[in-house]
Amino acid sequence: MGNFGIWVLTICLVFQSGHGFYLPGSYPLKHVVGNTLSVKVNSLTSIDTEMPFSYYSLPFCKPLEGVKDSAENLGELLMGDRIENSPYKFKMYTNESDIFLCQTGKLSSDDFKLLSKRIDEMYQVNLILDNLPAIRYTIKEGFMLRWTGYPVGVKIQDAYYLFNHLKFKVLVHKYEEPDVARVMGTGDGVEAIPTVGNKGSDVPGYMVVGFEVVPCSVKHDGNLVKNLKMYEKYPSPIKCEPTTVSMPIKEGEPIVFTYEVTFEESDIKWPSRWDAYLKMEGAKVHWFSILNSLMVITFLAGIVLVIFLRTVRRDLTRYEELDKEAQAMVNEELSGWKLVVGDVFRAPSNPALLCIMVGDGVQILGMAIVTILFAALGFMSPASRGTLITGMLFFYMILGIAAGYVAVRLWRTIGFGDHKGWVSVAWKAACFFPGIAFSILTILNFLLWGSHSTGAIPFSLFVILLLLWFCISVPLTLVGGYFGAKAPHIEYPVRTNQIPREIPAQKYPSWLLVLGAGTLPFGTLFIELFFIMSSIWMGRVYYVFGFLFIVLILLVVVCAEVSLVLTYMHLCVEDWKWWWKSFFASGSVAIYIFLYSVNYLIFDLKSLSGSVSATLYLGYSLFMVLAIMFATGTVGFLSSFWFVHYLFSSVKLD
Repeated sequence: MGNFGIWVLTICLVFQSGHGFYLPGSYPLKHVVGNTLSVKVNSLTSIDTEMPFSYYSLPFCKPLEGVKDSAENLGELLMGDRIENSPYKFKMYTNESDIFLCQTGKLSSDDFKLLSKRIDEMYQVNLILDNLPAIRYTIKEGFMLRWTGYPVGVKIQDAYYLFNHLKFKVLVHKYEEPDVARVMGTGDGVEAIPTVGNKGSDVPGYMVVGFEVVPCSVKHDGNLVKNLKMYEKYPSPIKCEPTTVSMPIKEGEPIVFTYEVTFEESDIKWPSRWDAYLKMEGAKVHWFSILNSLMVITFLAGIVLVIFLRTVRRDLTRYEELDKEAQAMVNEELSGWKLVVGDVFRAPSNPALLCIMVGDGVQILGMAIVTILFAALGFMSPASRGTLITGMLFFYMILGIAAGYVAVRLWRTIGFGDHKGWVSVAWKAACFFPGIAFSILTILNFLLWGSHSTGAIPFSLFVILLLLWFCISVPLTLVGGYFGAKAPHIEYPVRTNQIPREIPAQKYPSWLLVLGAGTLPFGTLFIELFFIMSSIWMGRVYYVFGFLFIVLILLVVVCAEVSLVLTYMHLCVEDWKWWWKSFFASGSVAIYIFLYSVNYLIFDLKSLSGSVSATLYLGYSLFMVLAIMFATGTVGFLSSFWFVHYLFSSVKLD
């Protein structure tokens, strides 16, 4: 009960404190003046290739204590992050200038080629201090632009210049001792519950609330640093001019690295320190996206209402008012959906595959809703790297129960309550989508391994993922299947005839209508899709999960409505093969998302170079659209199944 009270108090304080307070993330670290602050390095990244590489794959200075990996979670490793220690060290609130870091050996031919290649490919160096990425400000056409990280170098007139001097600015704020636990730490720290009136808190301290970097290319005199050790003062003053470059890299010549650091007290409070990274651009565009979705929903809801109130209800009322003799006469003159009463629940082709895809769709959709909801509530802030991917994996595995339950119960419903083969269906549901995902990711991983990229999943992590799959996800899916087999199957309201009814010739192919139906769900999604794609491929931070959650709910409603309307249209033209068509009516949105991905590659990722990068992009896009197809198709199928069941249970036709 005590723990519950602490959680309630914490949540109340979080909501009261307002002003961008993130529930998770690392708790405020108090640094006394003179304390050592260590900078960490992440993988080198580029929007030109989309392949991350280790920081130490280039000839940079290494720390005296050797290179060590920082603690990483599953999500970080899957994202290609490799966070390591660096030689850059500061003393809290102590300004230092002209600090010598190291002089590399003479550049070999291979190192020179690699550095030149990384500069050509616009690779960025990503530094982290106290869990904050280094931010760089540039002015272009009168606008202030924010960038995370800084470029390795720049090419001017066939010469390559390296940024070998870094000018750091650390923004600090006076440490304020919290009276109770404000934050449950999930980043660099664990739970912090400071006690009230702690005597040790009298020593003034500071918190890091900003980390800025200005890269410079400075020509150093190699003779002046021959006897210098790391962190000693460079003999002459260093002028850092960001607008000029003077350190060309040449084969057979060493490189000297230096840095300087200044501290500045800031009004930014610790809870708001991520605001510089998360400034939400284009809020009006997000609202427009939601308004656009609501208009589509209202239009479709009107059609659904017409179907229910005018057509279905009118037909049923008229039918129920007739006496038995008149009913017999009407039966002979029936038209439209009432004619397929003896075939509407006839088992579809490949029923097991449909059950498996619907089960997997429930699992993917459930994972998406729960993950985005938690992210919208602030439980997966960017302060805790990799938590979003880790959370998705965790929820996906847990929801294996739902996949097994839905797949097996649907299988038994199609089989009129027969238990036979439920284990096989549950097993296939546990392996079908994950099997496709593993196949795609393994092929892409071989491409990344061949390029020596940190984006490649290490073999040990591959083994861990396989163990999670077969030791947690598969057993949970089988447990769900067991409950599905025990649950009563859904009884059909009408009997199915022995001989299938012939479907009349249609004026147009029914699959054409099914493929066209995907445009409506795509219309609700495409504006938000641009922001998501920019976050994944352009290195921008995506944190408008509240908007994304609303868009996801609207997408689910649109998919249900589209599929329901199309199913009714098919039944009206005496086409009783609605099972697969209802799945693909809303699932066909995946085709349009994939076409949008190709469009994004051609027009927005124009700088993407090399066939390997394009293959990686298309491979990940294919993986994404398959997951979307399963989730949206499931929504469409389940809404159509409910509609058909409701429609034919409302009328008794012999």
